[in-house]
Amino acid sequence: MTGFLARARWREGRILDGEIRYLMLRADVLMGIFQRLSPSARAEALEAFAEAVREGGRASAEHYRALGDAGTAELLAIIEATAPELGWGRWSFEIGPGGWDLRVENSPFAAGFGPAEAPICAPIRGMLGALGGMLLGPGASATETACAATGAASCRFRVLNPE
Repeated sequence: MTGFLARARWREGRILDGEIRYLMLRADVLMGIFQRLSPSARAEALEAFAEAVREGGRASAEHYRALGDAGTAELLAIIEATAPELGWGRWSFEIGPGGWDLRVENSPFAAGFGPAEAPICAPIRGMLGALGGMLLGPGASATETACAATGAASCRFRVLNPE
């Protein structure tokens, strides 16, 4: 399977990977929206962001899986390779019993937001929710366990089987 940058087509003001449209946007501009919200409104908006990515991310993951007819390990490797090409940081999955852990170096969401009191990488959590639902079952959970915006060395996530 070729990488995202090899597959992407820039046409008439659009960036396309097959029929999926992408957008290039500065991380600080995007995350500046959330900086301007009250803490309660920010939490609600970040949750909505995670849910939107969960829905759209599933379509992307299904597209990637179809390109390579990938199982779990292969699909996670495709996601690892695609994330940095999309500017989503460098992802490293560790598959374990009942789920997996993810370490993200250079999260654009943490960098774009700056120092925060709570984890801020809701879009990554949303993508992991999509992957967990696809690969582990509908009740899979995705949690951000550490965030660079709160002072951690890297952002960390855990995805668990619904059992």
